[in-house]
Amino acid sequence: MLSEFSIAVHALVYLNRMRTASSEQIAKNVCTNPARIRKVMTKLCAFGLVGAKQGQKGGYFMVLQPECITLDLVADAIGFDPIVQSWRSGDLDLDCVIASGMAQVMDALYAELNKTCKKKLGLLSIKELDEELFSLKPKNECEKMQPLDKSV
Repeated sequence: MLSEFSIAVHALVYLNRMRTASSEQIAKNVCTNPARIRKVMTKLCAFGLVGAKQGQKGGYFMVLQPECITLDLVADAIGFDPIVQSWRSGDLDLDCVIASGMAQVMDALYAELNKTCKKKLGLLSIKELDEELFSLKPKNECEKMQPLDKSV
């Protein structure tokens, strides 16, 4: 799921500079395949962060202002938890307090770490990432891109 989070954030920063972009355009910028982009964008659409338009001039577009799209919302949209425990040590049925209790202690630790990470992600928006990127030396075609003026 970590890669889906990166793809989603990358795509949203890209869409902040474009009016509409197809999955092929986004995939080229993210350096992945369009099917993978569509999978992530479907989740962002369902959560209401982006919209999709059919047709020749269709594609994905941002629904919200970039300053309103915080990274915790992106994480929620794609079901991303920064810390995931895939294996638990010990066994509840053993007499040893360490063996029978460690999984519960670690579950609580991971839950607290996820809460802390989500709080930090809530402080960062797509607009801020965009501004950080473009404060660096712009490259080629990207230096011509301007943030989308949503008031037009």
